[in-house]
Amino acid sequence: MNTIKIHYTGRESLLPAAEIIREGGIVAFPTETVYGLGGNALDPRAAGKIYAAKGRPSDNPLIVHLADVADAEKYCHTDRLFFRIAEAFMPGPLTVILPKKELIPDNVTGGLPTVGIRVPSHRVANELISLAGLPIAAPSANLSGKPSPTSFSHIEHDLDGRVDALIDGGDCEFGVESTIIRITEEEIVLLRPGAVTVEMLSLFCDKLTVDRAVTGKFDGVPLAPGMKYRHYAPDCPLTVLDGENRAVYDFLARTSRRGVICFDEDLAHIDGEYVYSCGPVGDSLKQAQRLFSCLRAFDGLRGIDRIYARMPSRSGIGLAVFNRLVKAAGFDVRRL
Repeated sequence: MNTIKIHYTGRESLLPAAEIIREGGIVAFPTETVYGLGGNALDPRAAGKIYAAKGRPSDNPLIVHLADVADAEKYCHTDRLFFRIAEAFMPGPLTVILPKKELIPDNVTGGLPTVGIRVPSHRVANELISLAGLPIAAPSANLSGKPSPTSFSHIEHDLDGRVDALIDGGDCEFGVESTIIRITEEEIVLLRPGAVTVEMLSLFCDKLTVDRAVTGKFDGVPLAPGMKYRHYAPDCPLTVLDGENRAVYDFLARTSRRGVICFDEDLAHIDGEYVYSCGPVGDSLKQAQRLFSCLRAFDGLRGIDRIYARMPSRSGIGLAVFNRLVKAAGFDVRRL
């Protein structure tokens, strides 16, 4: 497939990509979270192309992206709590699971009666949806199971020749996928953590539950992307180290042929050719922005047999970093 590459220079530069979406093609584009791979959310054939290009299991639901939260009622059944939350966080890095209407094809939702709705705040994403005049179904624009893309070079590596167009809109702001929640009139259930945090959401409901898939393995029917299958994995096996500084440093000093993902403060204490920092120990946002690039940095390296990563915080957006890291490791956590 001949993939068109578009460098964003303004709204008009997106017209070819919008036309591709309308004609049933698929396009990789930037959002404020990660790059997405999108097609017409009302066309089951477009959804099929997305699954095929990514090698994605067909029971792993796609998220429907809208240009305006007012459009949500066209495609799903909303309630008062949805609009309260939407007023606070949309446009932005939040997806809400709601009962779908018949307009949304079953293969977009993995056969579920619900659909994830999101209004991206990224200018390129929002303009593309508006120009297409259609809702856009989009998962992250990576090969299934691999680290999500946060820069144009990532989507070029993964999808050149597999999709109709790639849009270069620079690096993503948050670096981890959107927060996903399911809501009722009485409860919020966190299905995937992101930049809209537990602390933020708890202000809108007396009861907030964190689904077990956020911190542990999951074998049921996935209600949202990232719940069931192994995600974000680099080519090399990954182990997360949970321990105090000295215990981690002593352990790594006894290892060989390894790569390390650590914090800025660790760099003076860990030797090796393949040691990468994902940011300061107290800056979870910086860690989120850098995590997937760090994981991708090890792909194709022949000098290592295993990657070791330091355990991040679980507060604020740190919960999202923790979630992505332990899933990338297949929940291989070593306590020191």
